[in-house]
This record gives sequence, structure tokens and C-alpha cells, in this order.
Amino acid sequence: MIKILLAEDDDVMREYLARALERSGYAVSAVDRGTAALPLIERETFDLLLTDIVMPEMDGIELAQKAQEMAPGMRVMFITGFAAVTLKAGSAMPHARVLSKPFHLRDLVLEVDRLFNVDNAELI
Repeated sequence: MIKILLAEDDDVMREYLARALERSGYAVSAVDRGTAALPLIERETFDLLLTDIVMPEMDGIELAQKAQEMAPGMRVMFITGFAAVTLKAGSAMPHARVLSKPFHLRDLVLEVDRLFNVDNAELI
């Protein structure tokens, strides 16, 4: 099963994202900030880091850079509602995907499916 580490500081958004991904067959570990994600990356193997960019303590870009040092094979996808931050993410992590808020949960699942070549059309 594909394992996703979700870092999102908004409680409601984190719950919705985790639920949508779990319903589509992904295993999700969710944290409320970047600094809480690092110990999990040390202990477990994740296939994808799905992170908001604007978060307290450590932003998603810094988290992704540290995560790539710790787990080079882990893929990264950013979610953000700020256009300027999207450009910063693209230059800092050129191979990462960026999904701009607002988005439909179906769009998120489709993007994750594309990353892993999964067909979840009937599950959404």
C-alpha cells in the first residue's frame, strides 16, 4: 500500500484530505506542522510527502528539502493557496508537484494517482 505523509496546519483541511486519500486506498499519516513530520520520516518509510507550504514553525518547502535529505526516494507534492508561494516552491523543488487551493478532493486524488500510475476512477 502506498504511504502518504500529510503535513497541513488547518485541522479541517487535514481531516478532509486524509479521509479522501484513505477512501481511495492510500495509507495516510497526518501531522499539523512540518516539525512534527520529521520524526515520522526518521522512523517510517513514506512514498509521498503531501505538504501545505505556509505553516508555522517550518514551512512546507523547508520540510520538503529536509525530507529529501532524509528519504531521497520520497516524492513531494505541495498544496497552497498563494500564487507567489507556488513559484517559490517550483524553483526550490523543481520535481515536486504543486496543487493550488481551492481544489476539489477528486483533483487531489487524481494527482496522487498520476504520481503512482494508479487507476482509482471508480473509488472517487
